[in-house]
Amino acid sequence: MPRPLPATLALGLLIGAAAPAHAQSPVVNLVAKRVVERYQKSTCDQLWAARSERRGSQEQRVLDMLNDDPQMRQTFIDQIAGPVMNKLIVCGMIP
Repeated sequence: MPRPLPATLALGLLIGAAAPAHAQSPVVNLVAKRVVERYQKSTCDQLWAARSERRGSQEQRVLDMLNDDPQMRQTFIDQIAGPVMNKLIVCGMIP
């Protein structure tokens, strides 16, 4: 069973937060790639289970970072939007 998505996302983005601004894009690229891979490899049941889990403090820090840095957030969203949305539609997680 794959590790939960938030742990992968949190680890990569927290590492990226310590990098200089010019190095953030490669880190965001790597994290986005891992998120897409996690969604593609996860079953719908696994995604439903992960959706119901509470957010930990580490995940909240990552979400705060994305909220505080519009450029990082946009880069991240641009890379994961298509594959993640496709999987959510297939799993019936969005109408």
